[in-house]
Amino acid sequence: MHDPVDPDVDLHEPRQRLELRQAPWTTLAAISAGGVSGALARYGIATALPHDAGHFAWATFAVNVAGCLLIGVLMVAITEVWQVHHLVRPFLGVGVLGGFTTFSTYVVDIQASLEAGAPRTALVYLAATLLAALAAVYAGVRLARLLTRSRRAGETR
Repeated sequence: MHDPVDPDVDLHEPRQRLELRQAPWTTLAAISAGGVSGALARYGIATALPHDAGHFAWATFAVNVAGCLLIGVLMVAITEVWQVHHLVRPFLGVGVLGGFTTFSTYVVDIQASLEAGAPRTALVYLAATLLAALAAVYAGVRLARLLTRSRRAGETR
């Protein structure tokens, strides 16, 4: 037997079996719609905050850190706080936040800084983005749990 595509899918639960049968088109549509939204938001920020090669890419940095913070909040919200429609995670997590964040541009920005003769900027940008993104996910999870503690405590009583 093959493992399910999504590790949190229980094939013994009828609703989730139905979700898998419907998943290809509805899930792809949700991801696509979310991805368009996220990518447009990222494009708007990159256009508003342009940078020259060799300079710190503040727009990409801000987008990636904000996206990581939001993914931390989202995962707590949809796995610990609310029961949501099965397309919320693909739409918001994979689509919107996947389209919004851009770790491929992060790598291109590092390469552009190196080619522009700014290795120090490239190294600072590389390390700062990595550390800030990881800290942002952690902060998003902690913040969401803190803000929803009373709600979750009320449900366990």
